[in-house]
Amino acid sequence: MVAVVWGSSFFAVNRIADSHTVLAMLVLRFGLVLPVLGFAARRALRGLGWREWAGGAALGLILGAVFLLETYGSVSTSVTNAGLIISLTMVITPLAESAITRTRLPRAFALAAVLSVLGVALLTGERGFQALNLGDLLVFGAAVARTVNVLAMSRTRAIRRTDPLALTWIQLAGATVVFAIGAACTGSSPWALARSFGPVQWALLLHLALLCTLFAFFVQLWAVRATSPSRVSLLLGTEPVWAAVFGIGIAGERPGLLGLFGVLLILAGTEWGRRSTAPAAAAAAAVAAASAGPPEVRPVAAGAATGT
Repeated sequence: MVAVVWGSSFFAVNRIADSHTVLAMLVLRFGLVLPVLGFAARRALRGLGWREWAGGAALGLILGAVFLLETYGSVSTSVTNAGLIISLTMVITPLAESAITRTRLPRAFALAAVLSVLGVALLTGERGFQALNLGDLLVFGAAVARTVNVLAMSRTRAIRRTDPLALTWIQLAGATVVFAIGAACTGSSPWALARSFGPVQWALLLHLALLCTLFAFFVQLWAVRATSPSRVSLLLGTEPVWAAVFGIGIAGERPGLLGLFGVLLILAGTEWGRRSTAPAAAAAAAVAAASAGPPEVRPVAAGAATGT
């Protein structure tokens, strides 16, 4: 269900925001989430030190950049393109981690990465190899920013033992402050946007806030406890499929034959790449857990899939 609602988030954003109202929409979306999440995390938040607050706030700035790039990109390109291009995070993250740790990735991963990139080239041009438009480039930038966010979360010592619920609230609060400042500087009023919304727009906004954010986070947290991170990641990896379903089936987007072939290549490449790196990631996690003492419950890595 989380994979489905995340796949639908690109459609929802595309329908309720444009390039002039992105900042105001993001303030409304997370303004609805923060009070509920803050109430749930109130005890954990009281026990945090200034280093954890500072570390979480810094990560919030990166998360804010992710949402800005992703949302501006989503309103400037098709639902299908946005949902599939952002899935390249599953290829970019292992590449970046491999470069930092100076470890080799499996050969299969290189082939998977080539498939994914070729798929994007076919998808984003009606006649095949054409330049990406601005929206596509922004979503690709968001995929890179997601990688930065995941790596920063894994390497920021101050937040390694921070309660995941509290850390999520601090990150979202920091990102919301960025959105609010941007909205004030550009004259994009959240209140004016809220007054302009009709029933359909409000339903889509509540869908983004309650299902794509609150519901998704709590289900991830519960699922990792109830099953395993690998199984959760496998199911969440279907998000790009659902983005394509909503884009083609509901938004009425009609990629040509090359575009449809590109869709298949991206889905195959990202899934193949994720599976080829899974054993090494699981081994690294086991070593880290053994050396760190009792395991901590954390959400699934944001780099795998996080919707819009």
